[in-house]
Amino acid sequence: MTMDKIDYLKSSIRDIPDFPKPGIVFKDITTLLSDPKAFNISIELICEQYTDAKIDFIAGPESRGFIFGAPVAAKLNAGLTLIRKPGKLPAKTIEYSYELEYGTDTLCIHEDAFAGVENARVLIVDDLIATGGSALATAELIRKAGGTVVGIAALIELDFLDGRKRLEDNGLEVFSLLSY
Repeated sequence: MTMDKIDYLKSSIRDIPDFPKPGIVFKDITTLLSDPKAFNISIELICEQYTDAKIDFIAGPESRGFIFGAPVAAKLNAGLTLIRKPGKLPAKTIEYSYELEYGTDTLCIHEDAFAGVENARVLIVDDLIATGGSALATAELIRKAGGTVVGIAALIELDFLDGRKRLEDNGLEVFSLLSY
């Protein structure tokens, strides 16, 4: 990765102060998505990291994981499986509930997400790693569906929330393009 490309990506993301509540500086990626050069660079750099990893499937968690996961899957010649909230996938699903700061959340994967590929090698691709909770839940779903998690790739990592440590403590490899 060249620093010029990383700097360009950082410059394409705008900060929104006090969103969604006072004291938070939200990293708005809609400006990166609307810039074809920045969006293409982000996909290119994620793919470079995994070119030789023999990925069978990309798992894209709802909803921004769909945005980044689909082009990464296409470039790596891998299938795409969607990780969704309950009631959003049409066929039989496997569910996994996990703890949030206040309450719980549930994610789902199709039971046959890996289309009969034994020990499918799966890369989780998302826009953001914060606390690591949804990435851990996604990894658990992949395992329950018969896949092997190769790693987690994200556009942004919020270092101060220690998501990387949490994921690595659970045996997961983490790659992020930008750290804040």
